Amino acid sequence: MENNRKLWEEWVPVHVNSEFYRVDQFVAGENALNALEIGEVGDVEGKNLLHLQCHFGKDTLNWARLGAHVTGMDFSESAIEQANQLAARCNLDARFICSNLYDLPQHLMGQYDIVFTSYGVLAWLPDIPRWAKIAASYVKPGGFFYIAEFHPFAMVFDDYATDLRYRYPYFDKEAMHFDVEGSYADREAKIQSKEEIGWNHTLSEIINGLIDNGLQIEFLHEFPFSVYQQLPSLVPDGHGHYIFPEGKQPIPLMFSLKASKR
Repeated sequence: MENNRKLWEEWVPVHVNSEFYRVDQFVAGENALNALEIGEVGDVEGKNLLHLQCHFGKDTLNWARLGAHVTGMDFSESAIEQANQLAARCNLDARFICSNLYDLPQHLMGQYDIVFTSYGVLAWLPDIPRWAKIAASYVKPGGFFYIAEFHPFAMVFDDYATDLRYRYPYFDKEAMHFDVEGSYADREAKIQSKEEIGWNHTLSEIINGLIDNGLQIEFLHEFPFSVYQQLPSLVPDGHGHYIFPEGKQPIPLMFSLKASKR
């Protein structure tokens, strides 16, 4: 994970200054969250919310704008520094913690009404049962965990091929190594890091990890659209999503899950 952390340290200034993340627009009041997670998480007014793997805190701060008392964590020191600067620019109260997710219990105590994480988080983690144990430990009784994430089935396809071409394993738990070409936010960015490391995790592993740690699944939703152009064949639908073109049978591209603690 250290190689990945160094890569994210390089990505932070690229992302903060990219059109992809639209930081200035966010400071001016633009919403950063998608209708999906806003609708499924529901009213956060007065709730304590922990955001796992929050990057530089833009979504975290959007929850603060909606009335939550927020804490965000990320393993990048640069990201946490930028998150605090962004909070100051937006005049929002937030707490940000720099920690590897697996070390978070050494740095953060307490429990939360909502534990939230979203989009492109699980592929950076080698151990999902341990992730689930930590995430569940921060949910207080009566609270819930929520994730919106790219579907693991969609992760098996070649992300450079214009057709659906199977390339990566679904069940293999070994690390996968990828060459780095800029960033997903700016493919032309000059990056010193040459490799990123990722892991795919089955949907059952994710769900059972949460159940095994005392959470009750409230819902699991799967979607034939994505908030990001994961595959070259996806096209904009005019509503902020990417879909397969007409005539192509869709596959699940994203999922969302809510799990509560009694």
